[in-house]
Amino acid sequence: MTHSILFEQGNHRNVMLDEQDLGEAVQANHHLIVHDGKGIILDPGGHKAYRKALSDTTSLLKGGKLQYLFLSHQDPDIVAAVNGWLMTTDADAYASEIWLRFIPHFGVDKLVVNRLKGVPDRGMTLDLAGCKLLILPAHFLHSCGNLHLYDPISRVLYSGDLGASLGMEYREVPDFDAHIRYMEGFHQRYMAGSKALRAWVRMVRGLDIETIAPQHGAIFRGKEMVDRFLGWCDQLPCGIDLMEDVFQLPG
Repeated sequence: MTHSILFEQGNHRNVMLDEQDLGEAVQANHHLIVHDGKGIILDPGGHKAYRKALSDTTSLLKGGKLQYLFLSHQDPDIVAAVNGWLMTTDADAYASEIWLRFIPHFGVDKLVVNRLKGVPDRGMTLDLAGCKLLILPAHFLHSCGNLHLYDPISRVLYSGDLGASLGMEYREVPDFDAHIRYMEGFHQRYMAGSKALRAWVRMVRGLDIETIAPQHGAIFRGKEMVDRFLGWCDQLPCGIDLMEDVFQLPG
């Protein structure tokens, strides 16, 4: 697993762990924020990633403490190994409150299940050693209980599956128009509908965003690139907008 620094200033670091060697499983990024010796890992991953992600996170913390796990939604590439993280660290795991009764099906031990914490539908603030991280509602993009996270120091918006891209070699988008082909099909099929996308765009335009970092594929860096992505989301037909005629009896 390779890693790259998205931001580093004083006692604050944002690191992307890039998970590549997964066979048939989809490529995934795991994001670590460290502030004043305390850490949060975002979407820590499944069983194939667990040992390496834990080892790399421990190394990058440099003797600091992992305080939180952030689970943007309930998919296995995000939460399947959560029991391992809870058993080997003292971190609390935050997920949408609607998934708290479902995540234990991944095998969460009764000794640590009380460290699964629910996030209300409207989101919340999470204090990481004085850094006020914003957990944002991103419901139906694509999960019905979906969350994003914004770091006001680095101005990175962690967008989960929104912004995901598949099949290209680069890890930072160099040309937005050329990049669309790597994400358009995914978004049209996995995002629930344009109404949810437009509501999300209206919300996040109120943030000062320098970088958008998805869970899969390349990041969007710089205000011009961020604005191009938000504009694209604002007009994209997807999900039920395109699939209403699929609801027919087979054959």
